[in-house]
Amino acid sequence: MAIVSMRYVSPRRWFGWLAGLLVLCFTLFGCSIPTKADSQVSPQLKEQVLQIIRDNPEAILDSVQAYQRKQQAAQQQAQQAFLQQTKTNPKALIGTSPTTGAKAGKVLLVEFSDFQCPYCSKAHAILQPFIAKHRDVVTLVYKHFPLTNIHAEAMPAAKAAWAAGQQGQFWAFHDALFTHQEQLGEPFYQETAKALKLDLTRFDRDRANAEAAIQQDVELGKKLGLAGTPFFVMNGEAFSGVSSVEELEQTLAQVSK
Repeated sequence: MAIVSMRYVSPRRWFGWLAGLLVLCFTLFGCSIPTKADSQVSPQLKEQVLQIIRDNPEAILDSVQAYQRKQQAAQQQAQQAFLQQTKTNPKALIGTSPTTGAKAGKVLLVEFSDFQCPYCSKAHAILQPFIAKHRDVVTLVYKHFPLTNIHAEAMPAAKAAWAAGQQGQFWAFHDALFTHQEQLGEPFYQETAKALKLDLTRFDRDRANAEAAIQQDVELGKKLGLAGTPFFVMNGEAFSGVSSVEELEQTLAQVSK
């Protein structure tokens, strides 16, 4: 690959080219790139790219900041569209996600959650009495957002719950996962499936096919800029975590005005 001399590049093309160089640098030196691919890049090219970065740190920073601003704007736009959709087109937002409470409630409560997250387990204990009290008004929608980088059982648990849902037992499995969070693992998934009298052959088959559906929720969460769980949206009002039933009651009163 030829390196173009800087003096012959217009400012407009320079920034675009520099942004491309930044991507190239990430590609060359990223942790996820296999050693074999990295070994195919010549040391001379690496040094040339590094020298360009050393000579032009401000331009690199400007490019990164511009990229970040663009990403933030896209996230804000996605968030606003999502919040609006909770009020204007709840059926489309729910899709095939499991729901409990009111079948077509006046209030839509969307939860992004991780079965291995301790804060999600605490939120579950708060949500149960709240939904029981308002089950004629509030529709709770569960969206999967397993934090696989820190919770090894988050995805296996999500797959098990999704598979149970294919046999009409999502919420029972969901409750068991949060109630016995310290037991998450294959033996517990099998024991719970047996206790709920699930067809085990179908349960295992559905678990093997669950990731695509779960990933749809994950991608939605990423578009919204989610960094952790639990995350809630109640009729357009977004909030992270919940500390008490009283807090949920206050939010419900606010969105019901």
